[in-house]
Amino acid sequence: MRREALGREWRAAEAAWAGLSAGRIFALLLRQLYLYRRSLIRSLEIVYWPVMELLVWGFLSVYVGRLRGGGALAIAFLLGGMILWDVFYRAQQAISVSFLEDIWTRNLVNIFVSPISAGEFVAAMLVLGVMKVIVTGLLLSVLALLLYTFNLFQYGLPLIPFILNLLLAAWAIGVITTAMILRYGQGAETLAWAIPFLFQPLSAVFYPVTVLPAFLRPAAWALPTTHAFEGMRAVLSGSAVPWNLAGWALAENVVLLALSAVVFARVMYIARDRGLLLRLEG
Repeated sequence: MRREALGREWRAAEAAWAGLSAGRIFALLLRQLYLYRRSLIRSLEIVYWPVMELLVWGFLSVYVGRLRGGGALAIAFLLGGMILWDVFYRAQQAISVSFLEDIWTRNLVNIFVSPISAGEFVAAMLVLGVMKVIVTGLLLSVLALLLYTFNLFQYGLPLIPFILNLLLAAWAIGVITTAMILRYGQGAETLAWAIPFLFQPLSAVFYPVTVLPAFLRPAAWALPTTHAFEGMRAVLSGSAVPWNLAGWALAENVVLLALSAVVFARVMYIARDRGLLLRLEG
């Protein structure tokens, strides 16, 4: 019986991610864009928090740069870390918070009783996250150039592998976070904001891995985000692109994305079997 149950769950997992419809994904994405167009407050949220963080970290970086031993490189590391961290954070939030908004508006059941599959729902949120990242990333880069004379654009193509790896990691974490909220209910909704910051201390966002205690470094290197931020610092310092770091980040992201897909499909199967979708909106 146990083997038959596992077989059913595996077939459900395959069905969740197979046969994705571009039309339904676009419709879900368009629904989100209409919400932003009709709500000024919702639209401002995309830029408000990133700009506030940039101002705080920007002034801090200027102060650090004026200290003995500081300088332009210290400013670049702090501002670069802040901007790339926001790429990771906003992409993760686009998935988990969008899912929560459907719970709060009691719209989740309406979505999943339609022909829309779980895979299409997640795919639409992934695209939405990319759009948010492009908007906030460009805005922060321009403001950093105008306010602190830090030109992230001059590093161009060498940074792209690490930005893409941060996107992949954010997608995986966002999907896993959504699965946990779906499984454990609204009591777990704080995970949408808490989990990304669980990664921050070990990801070496604003400092190198060598700053961490020796016993924490293996755990840090097990995260794709750590390789991305270490690669960013290498690029900002003028070194050649550390392709080994980009490669390790990609390999770890492949494992993390595969894990997130299996976890989400299994939780969705359990949710439909036990009626958890109805309880979330109860």
